[in-house]
Amino acid sequence: MSILERYAGLDDYDLPGSSDGDGGTDRAVRGLARLVQVSPTVTLVDLSLHGLAAGRYRATIQEFGDIKHGAASTGRIWGSVGEKASRNGGQGSPRGLLGNIELGADGRGGVFLDKEFQLWEVIGRALVVSREEKSLDAPPDNDEHTVVGVIARSAGMWDNDKTVCSCTGKTLWEERAGEAERGMF
Repeated sequence: MSILERYAGLDDYDLPGSSDGDGGTDRAVRGLARLVQVSPTVTLVDLSLHGLAAGRYRATIQEFGDIKHGAASTGRIWGSVGEKASRNGGQGSPRGLLGNIELGADGRGGVFLDKEFQLWEVIGRALVVSREEKSLDAPPDNDEHTVVGVIARSAGMWDNDKTVCSCTGKTLWEERAGEAERGMF
């Protein structure tokens, strides 16, 4: 899963972790990407966006998950150097090039993409969606047409019961209450 935010127009004082800024008032959530590995080699990406200008956008997975400076600090597209050459004999597109999404006049759009990679390979990397006309070789910009988020692990549907021990069946919250009664916290 990746929650996609916009970092347009933010300076160092507005970025997360800064002590002088307001935390980035333009960092509104603009989309969500859900990634599910559906076979040993194929991952399905369900991407939905809203609140951006109409047009064609490109979704990519970047080298790094560092969003300290928004999309600008995420590096190149994953697999664009060396890895692409070794895996594909120097041919084809980078592994992190997911595909395109078209946003309508209302600024909304969605797409399902399937790519050949395993989910564990991309956990912690950044997912960036930006205008299609931008160069594949240049690092992404923090403009009003770019959103970014870090790909994180998420529980599957109905799998977030926080069970600590299968032998007791206690949830994390039940286990913590018992430990607190014994003075462990």
